[in-house]
Amino acid sequence: MSHWLISGCSELLTLLGPVPRRGRALGDLGIIRDGALLVRDDRIVAVGSRRRIEGLREARRAQKLDLGGRVVLPGFVDSHTHLIFPASRADEYEQRISGKTYEAIARSGGGIRSTVAALRRASPAALRETALRRLRGFAAHGTTTLEAKSGYGLDWKNEVKTLVLLQQLHQEQPLDIAATFLGAHVVPPEFRRRRGAFVELLADRWIPAVATAGLAEFCDVFCDRGAFTVAQARRILQAGRACGLVPRIHAAQFARTGAARLAIELQAASADHLEKINADDIRALALSNVVCTLLPGCSFHLGDAQHAPARALIDAGAIVALATDFNPGTSPTLSMPMILSLACAQMRMTPAEAIAAATINPAYSLRQHDRAGSLEVGKYADLAAFDVAGYREIPYYFGMNLCSLTMKRGVVIHSKKP
Repeated sequence: MSHWLISGCSELLTLLGPVPRRGRALGDLGIIRDGALLVRDDRIVAVGSRRRIEGLREARRAQKLDLGGRVVLPGFVDSHTHLIFPASRADEYEQRISGKTYEAIARSGGGIRSTVAALRRASPAALRETALRRLRGFAAHGTTTLEAKSGYGLDWKNEVKTLVLLQQLHQEQPLDIAATFLGAHVVPPEFRRRRGAFVELLADRWIPAVATAGLAEFCDVFCDRGAFTVAQARRILQAGRACGLVPRIHAAQFARTGAARLAIELQAASADHLEKINADDIRALALSNVVCTLLPGCSFHLGDAQHAPARALIDAGAIVALATDFNPGTSPTLSMPMILSLACAQMRMTPAEAIAAATINPAYSLRQHDRAGSLEVGKYADLAAFDVAGYREIPYYFGMNLCSLTMKRGVVIHSKKP
């Protein structure tokens, strides 16, 4: 049995409070100044002021970790990533700089389909090594839990290859990984003229097989212009829910198709992107329990001036979360601090709102709010320490990694040398 007495927290952001966070509550970080935590094995057993925690009998026997006045918060929960892919698409990045749109590149054989072709050629061992390196990068930026999707295989062999790899990574390395089946990312080339047949294949065969094998917790669909229609997405997500896979949905990134309303209809865990929603959609989402997962890294990387309407969603009372959408085409970043910077500067979220949207609300969307997303007694000892004078400096210093220590389930998994 291991014990940690963690002290020297100039600001301890507990995120203690209601779950999920809405409206004004999104900005309540539950800050304890000069705070401390007591950890037994993988769980938090006491949280409070340094003086009170150090006075506990159990604290006297604990190994001491003095963080030297750093700001400490729950480990980030990144609830939308595409972790498994073989290589970058930097050539397409240059094409977009020269004026080509994302959709034009996709129509010419690039985009998601180019990554599909590369992943089908890649060995599981090569994909595993690349993913492990990325996971170390996530941890170094303060992320302790993430969601990861399939969707770059788009045939049975390679979708299973991806999901099995995610399962192995979850078991073999410290970060928690929640797996999502995204067989409906785009229509694969072999079904280009038989879209309906691919939808039925997903609904009737692949989804039941994924669920029976326990390879995923969630089922996702890219429901947008150029991908799947609302009717097709409904068929796929209903099939997933019937098999016990919780719906998630890529919604309204490029066009308002009705995907956000479908998320509400199906009681999805999250509707992600939402750049093109309107005022009626915002009101409807605010009345639901669907988490609005915003991905400002995409707009930034694509050079799109239009971001999701974070301010309107928050003011209406919707549940707002932030995620990296780490992927090779539209958001090649694994830095949640950078996402916080974009959320504040481009979407007018306050630093406190951005932190809550990167911790407790995404934990709720992953159905892990009982064990992650806040620093409370009984939850995992998942935390990140930042070498800043106050929490507002985390998004303020954009593009800089100021995370000096990351702990996952009571084990230090990243420590920056002084």
